[in-house]
Amino acid sequence: MGALGLALWKKQIYPALLFGVWLGWLVLNNWDPISATGSTVASIVNVFSDAGNTRILLYSLAVGGTLTLMSATGGVQGFVNWLEKKRWVRNRTQAQLVPFLVGVLVTVESSITSLVAGTVGRPLSDRFKVSREKLAYICDSTSAPICILVPFNGWGAFIIGLLAVQGIESPVALLFQSILVNFYPMAAIVIVFLSIVRKWNLGPMKAAELRAQHEGKVYGDDARPMVADEVVGVKPLEGIQHRAVNLVAPVLTMVVSIVVGIYVTGRLSAGEGAGLWDIIKASSGSTAVLWAVIMSLVVLASLNLFRGLPLNTFVDLIFKGMGGMIPVVSMLLLAFALGDAVRQLGTGVYVAGVISGILSTKMAVIGLFLISCFVAFSTGTSWGTFAVMVPIAIPMATTLDGSTPMFLAAVLGGGVFGDHCSPISDTTIISSMASASDHIDHVRTQIPFASVGAAVTIVIYLIIA
Repeated sequence: MGALGLALWKKQIYPALLFGVWLGWLVLNNWDPISATGSTVASIVNVFSDAGNTRILLYSLAVGGTLTLMSATGGVQGFVNWLEKKRWVRNRTQAQLVPFLVGVLVTVESSITSLVAGTVGRPLSDRFKVSREKLAYICDSTSAPICILVPFNGWGAFIIGLLAVQGIESPVALLFQSILVNFYPMAAIVIVFLSIVRKWNLGPMKAAELRAQHEGKVYGDDARPMVADEVVGVKPLEGIQHRAVNLVAPVLTMVVSIVVGIYVTGRLSAGEGAGLWDIIKASSGSTAVLWAVIMSLVVLASLNLFRGLPLNTFVDLIFKGMGGMIPVVSMLLLAFALGDAVRQLGTGVYVAGVISGILSTKMAVIGLFLISCFVAFSTGTSWGTFAVMVPIAIPMATTLDGSTPMFLAAVLGGGVFGDHCSPISDTTIISSMASASDHIDHVRTQIPFASVGAAVTIVIYLIIA
């Protein structure tokens, strides 16, 4: 928590993350600084021993190449020109509603949801002087919250697996019952929608929006956008026709490919005769997103190499985009290492144990929500929080004779809150990447909105639990 506080205070996320990893290993190595330093280096190297982590890092690099190609081949400008011709987007509100609607409709995977919403929304928000912080907030608030409310994806399969281990007879039915009382993601989506249509901005977001609207600066003078100009600032190549298809086709390819990827990887792992939920549960989300972005590169190649774009230029643009993603990859690498250190410290299990003595049903539900918020914020992973907290929540609901769907919803909502706000959450990082926003500016401007959503959730639980 100290490292996260330092990051938010000093806006130096990389030293803060590295310090957090070292501090965790300092505790684990009995306060021996030399051993802690060695363990820190080893933990960063060991990130690559996890195939899922490695695929996410490669995915992030490949995304850089995809975004650069979409800009250089005139896809971004063509998309903006097409929308202007159709007169579908004529003001700041409509420019924000486009990524909001994309985020609500694309529910297959939280990272892809953020990426697609940011890719489609960024040229529009820049054109109509919407701050990058606001765009990042929209991307982030329609990723994890939507995926948990429409769980026909890896999120739903993972939770069903956790419930099955607890001996729940109908885990699918319980998950869907919990959706009706999972108030935090509902509140998060409603709040971001109101912030768009009612122009409702809180705290630092208000200052960011005023800066963008009146000064024309979509990010602050001292901001360090997660994605360099090599990725999003590329001008269309000379002589290239501005065609919207160079943006729309690869984006649609990503969405379709991840659905296919989830099914194929799940089918291969689950074996013959497996049901839909078993297939989703056995699928590899990291494999699906990596292949999805690779397929988008294939589509871009087929659209442009046969129309005169030299192969060497195509390859150079890919590597140029990858180079601009080094800050994103570095942050993800440190975030994975920090998450591993926190897990080995047993922070989540310890904090969760605090709630075991609560006897009031109402306070138990609120306690589960708050502790899940804390654990997810500290570790940067909602799924890890679910793994820790669901085995606590289900027996507690039985012991206290409480509503099992509500106890489960408290854990799921709290996990989404932490994942939504944590600087080390991959979803939060990718939202900053997709919108080309300063990462810490995104976190600082989003937390007030998320806090309002959490407060609303607590009030509702006080009334109905």
